[in-house]
Amino acid sequence: MVRLHVKRGDESQFLLEVAGSARLADLAPLVARIYNGRLKVQRLCSEMEELAEHGVFLPYNMQGLTDEQIEELKLKDEWAEKCVPSGGSVFKKDEIGRRNGHAPNEKMRQVIKKTIEEAKALISGKQVQANVCVNMEMVKDALDQLRGAVMIVYPMGLPPHDPVRMEFEDKEDLSGTHAGLEVIEESEAQLWWAGKELKETKLLSDYVGKNEKTTIIVKIQKKLEEDDDDSFLNAEWADNHALKRQFHGVKDIKWGPR
Repeated sequence: MVRLHVKRGDESQFLLEVAGSARLADLAPLVARIYNGRLKVQRLCSEMEELAEHGVFLPYNMQGLTDEQIEELKLKDEWAEKCVPSGGSVFKKDEIGRRNGHAPNEKMRQVIKKTIEEAKALISGKQVQANVCVNMEMVKDALDQLRGAVMIVYPMGLPPHDPVRMEFEDKEDLSGTHAGLEVIEESEAQLWWAGKELKETKLLSDYVGKNEKTTIIVKIQKKLEEDDDDSFLNAEWADNHALKRQFHGVKDIKWGPR
């Protein structure tokens, strides 16, 4: 098996073992799937830490409001009574005003915290240093562990607008967020090695040879990202002679026969 050390930019992501005969048309989407799966686990861990500290997500029209404003506007969180943590809640106000403050008790909080640590360890970038390969099954295992912890602590489920539930149901809305920019759609994924794009019409062995014991560093990126990086070179302001031509009044003069 050929070992891929997958990077995004200069940052190590994970190790993946694949056959040298792998078609790059299949390999690039697989790498993107694992890469995006790790991002999902990270987003879930972040939101579940907030869930453990401050309870479920408030309805959007109640977020960021003071108690007085909520009372004045006669707003009611219909999900607060339905989504009660197992063993009752402890009030811990969310100063940001995103969550309802009815947090799980200490025992249930530890269930979430411990599971977050285990899930993070499974897909951690530290697995690269430990020489441990990551595959899609491990990503799914991490997601299943997180889902199981939420079901233990919130047996009645979470509100449909809670980011944790939305992530589990693949309904998360990442538009306009930094997290959204990190995601690479499988159809847009490109792999590069040694400064060359690995063309999807070829096999991995076309580039690395028949040696199944080799390790290569591949970079995952979105299609056209390389082009975008160089686009400024074609811009008029990047033309050293453009400013001089403007001063001499010779901008856009056509030379030669008409």
